[in-house]
Amino acid sequence: MIRSRALPVACLLVMIALAGCQPGTQAPSTANLAADVIRPPSPFDPLPKGGPGECWAADVTPAVFETVTEQVLVTEAQRDEAGNVIVPPVYSSEAHQRVVKEREAVHFRTPCPDQMTVAFVATLQRALKARGYYMAPVSGTMDAETAEAIRRFQEPLGLDSPTLSLRAARALGIVTTNLDDLE
Repeated sequence: MIRSRALPVACLLVMIALAGCQPGTQAPSTANLAADVIRPPSPFDPLPKGGPGECWAADVTPAVFETVTEQVLVTEAQRDEAGNVIVPPVYSSEAHQRVVKEREAVHFRTPCPDQMTVAFVATLQRALKARGYYMAPVSGTMDAETAEAIRRFQEPLGLDSPTLSLRAARALGIVTTNLDDLE
C-alpha cells in the first residue's frame, strides 16, 4: 500500500480555509466610521445642511455601563481564646453600576433615501452576510435584522448606530467612492 503525505497536508489546508468561513469571524474593515461624525451638544440640534446628493442622519449612541460586584463584610469572624474560628465571617454581595461612556447625539453622512432601493438593500444584506453579520435571508427590506447587522458592523469601527453611514457603505464596497472625500 502506498501512503502519501500530500493528503494530510491537503486536508489541513482545507480545514484552515473552511475555518475562515465561520459566521462572524471576518474582521470588519479598518475604516474609521467616526472620522466624519459630528457630535452636536444636543440630540435636537438640526442636521448639517448638505449639498445636492448629500444626506445626513442623526442618532443617539447608547451609554455604556459597567457593573462592579464587591464582597462586603457584614459581621466579622468570632474566635475563641486560642484563635480558632468558631463562627465564620458573613459577607454580602453589593453591585454598583457606573457609566463608562455617556450616550451622545451624533450626526453623520448616510446614503440618500432615493439610493435605498430594494436592490441596494439586498446588496447591503449580501455584503453583511458575506462578512458574517447578517444571517437572515436576503429580502431587500430594511428590517430589524438588517439594522442590527449594520449596527454590529459599524460599532467596532466607531459608530454604534443601526443607521447605515456613508463610510460604512463605502467600507462594504456598495457605494462608489469620491476620491475628493478621502482627504
